[in-house]
Amino acid sequence: MRNGLFLSLIAAAFLVSILPAGAQGRGQAVTLPDGPGKELVQMNCAKCHGLNNITNSWGNTQQGWHDLFASMVELPKDQADGIASYLATHFPVKPAPEGKVIAGPANVSFQEWTLPTLGQRPHDPLAARDGSIWWTGMFANVLGRLDPKTGQMKEFPLTTPRSGPHGLVEDKDGHIWYTANQSTHIGRLDPKTGTVTEYQLPAGVRGPHTPIFDQKGTFFFTNQSGHVGRINPATGEMKVVATPSTGTYPYGIQVNSKGIPWYVDFRGNRLGSVDPVTMAIKEYTLPSADARPRRIALTPDDVVWYTDFARGYLGRFDPATGAVKEWLSPGGPQSEPYGIAYADGAIWYSDSAVRPNTLVRFDPKTETFQTWVIPAGGGVVRNMMRTSDGLHLVLAESALNRVALVDIRATPGTTTSSK
Repeated sequence: MRNGLFLSLIAAAFLVSILPAGAQGRGQAVTLPDGPGKELVQMNCAKCHGLNNITNSWGNTQQGWHDLFASMVELPKDQADGIASYLATHFPVKPAPEGKVIAGPANVSFQEWTLPTLGQRPHDPLAARDGSIWWTGMFANVLGRLDPKTGQMKEFPLTTPRSGPHGLVEDKDGHIWYTANQSTHIGRLDPKTGTVTEYQLPAGVRGPHTPIFDQKGTFFFTNQSGHVGRINPATGEMKVVATPSTGTYPYGIQVNSKGIPWYVDFRGNRLGSVDPVTMAIKEYTLPSADARPRRIALTPDDVVWYTDFARGYLGRFDPATGAVKEWLSPGGPQSEPYGIAYADGAIWYSDSAVRPNTLVRFDPKTETFQTWVIPAGGGVVRNMMRTSDGLHLVLAESALNRVALVDIRATPGTTTSSK
């Protein structure tokens, strides 16, 4: 593994992690500084995303820039060298939070795989019941499947161009459902046939974001346009409701043991619960007005845990008492904690703005942290999921075009691997 990869994390995978759906593709026009290589950057980089993703980045070294765009596109050596030199000259490394390593009682090991199609920006991972790992290729308009035992990968093209597949979830029959974040539909893939079925959203509803199934097999999803939706897979019936507050951005969503969906509002200091029958939403305000919870995990006691992306905190909300408690993340107030999951009695998440990204473990009993550097760098871990055996986590490393499997009960001294 090249050392440059440790420097290749761009804040929030270039700006796209905080832009609304409509701005996440090619983005706004910007003017680049003059210099050798400028035309090459404009010709190659602007094909897939806005150049504002470069101008608003954390910057990089020449090798780091090369490693980053090599995960996006394959270029002749002279062009690649010219682009890397230009970017390093005009967009050098800026100060970034340090990825602090904290020792502790747990041991983990990582396996990482580079995905077949370059530049697809894998977004959400899925740990399927058969042991496979799925990902959404947001910029390539594909869903992907990896067999971690053999390393074999297969990509499934979607029907509607530029759907922007985002969130993933599996139903009881093994179908893979996704949210078309840059379109206006929910999709279902039959892995056996490759057939895609689309469920169109009502007029005015856009940006479907994160999906989840409840215990009865009902499909719930958040929408960036301030809505939460539900689909009955048996009938295709869909119901979408607006949140009580206006200007909201429903983001991560999970279902508790009683079948009640809970979500976080990334545009406000709010959590929300949804009545699964009536779709009535109840909002809960977090103490800090600056809080911007982004992802959510639930423990078996139905306590809500969230990553506060804006303030750099891990938060705990007890629905039974309304009590909120927060802990500053090891990476500090600018660490941008993001993807989160509950596994093996602990809360796991990633500090997405530190260099390199870290995997963070928090023990709720002792209220102590333990951290590990993600070997390839992380590239912004937007979401993670526990496997069915409860002993592993799956991660998508967006800016690095990789997915990862983490053994969270690894034997001490176990080495990491990257493929």
